[in-house]
Amino acid sequence: MGEERRRGAGRGVDAVGRAVFGSPDDTVTPGSRGSRRFVRMLPALLIVGGLLFDSLAPTNFTAVPLFVAAPLIAAPFFSLSRTVRTGIAAVLSVIAMRLSDGTSTQVVPVIEMLTVLTTSALAVVINGVVRRGNEQLASARVIAETAMRAVLPTPAERIGGLQVAARYEAAQADEFVGGDLYAVADTPYGVRMVVGDVRGKGLGAVEAVAVIIGSFREAAEQESSLEGVAQRLERALAREGTRRYGLDAMEGFITAVLAEIPPGAASLRIVNRGHPEPILLHADGALEVLAPSVPAMPLGMDLGAWPDRADAWEMPRGATLLAFTDGLSEARDADGVFYDPAARLRGRIFPGPEELLSALTDDVRLHTGGRATDDMALLAVGRPAEGQPVRRTTVPIVGRGEG
Repeated sequence: MGEERRRGAGRGVDAVGRAVFGSPDDTVTPGSRGSRRFVRMLPALLIVGGLLFDSLAPTNFTAVPLFVAAPLIAAPFFSLSRTVRTGIAAVLSVIAMRLSDGTSTQVVPVIEMLTVLTTSALAVVINGVVRRGNEQLASARVIAETAMRAVLPTPAERIGGLQVAARYEAAQADEFVGGDLYAVADTPYGVRMVVGDVRGKGLGAVEAVAVIIGSFREAAEQESSLEGVAQRLERALAREGTRRYGLDAMEGFITAVLAEIPPGAASLRIVNRGHPEPILLHADGALEVLAPSVPAMPLGMDLGAWPDRADAWEMPRGATLLAFTDGLSEARDADGVFYDPAARLRGRIFPGPEELLSALTDDVRLHTGGRATDDMALLAVGRPAEGQPVRRTTVPIVGRGEG
């Protein structure tokens, strides 16, 4: 009897191999490792383990729970076709075992086969539910991301005599789009810009972004000071919070950095409201982190009037201002190490803002292995050096070595 069970187990293992591993499109890709590979192999391991257990254990022990678990584990992680194949493999394995030991017509083995068959059918249903849910989440994300890009139009390459480049990079490891934002405006007071990050995700965050950008464009034209622009944004958030019955409906608060480059001046003014510090890159590769002299709370915190104070820096020709959201500075590698834009950019020279952002996004993608967990908005504004051509040209980056 034991020998017959071992031969049945061998035939069952062959069935598992054909059913689970027989299709080239279900093979593990070279990039998947560790836990992902283990999860993909687990249903087949359970079936093989069940066959071995049944062939070696006494007859009063059963491995049916392993065969029941295999299709249920496959359902949320595998495609429909592979879930079906896993269920078929589990059913065939139980049938093969009971045929080999001559108990296929007894009551308990029949119940076992029906149990595995029912569970496999249930796994197919679960797979369909999971796939529909994933499709709905993907659809919601596409809608939110499309809406976000609609309210974040790409700015002109030249605004007020300055070179401008902007990027919005959506995270691939999240179901919902974030509330990162940027805007640039040419005003009577110079080129003004804002980069911010709304607390929260999804369509609510996109709506809050639209409110902030609309208020900024109006305030940037009308307010004579950068501090006045910040206060207008504060009041706009308060109005919307009241209209929507509370700040939670408006995603709570927004970190933001506002900057102003007066016309014809080699200066830069910044109001920072709880946002990551922007970076000023000089033409010779030197770099400054523009930390505020007095830390400030984010916009929309509803903690009373906040006395905004703009800090001033020199911005000579050839310098580029880089502002970003925490999707950049908090991007992590496989070991959990944060990306440090200042350390990565120090000593490196870029022909212009567009090349800077291209190199930066490529570098952070390498740092994270292409699995960013948060959206990020990037804005680079440069003062052209003497004799620098108006049109951008892509040239090799100077000084960008390994590291």
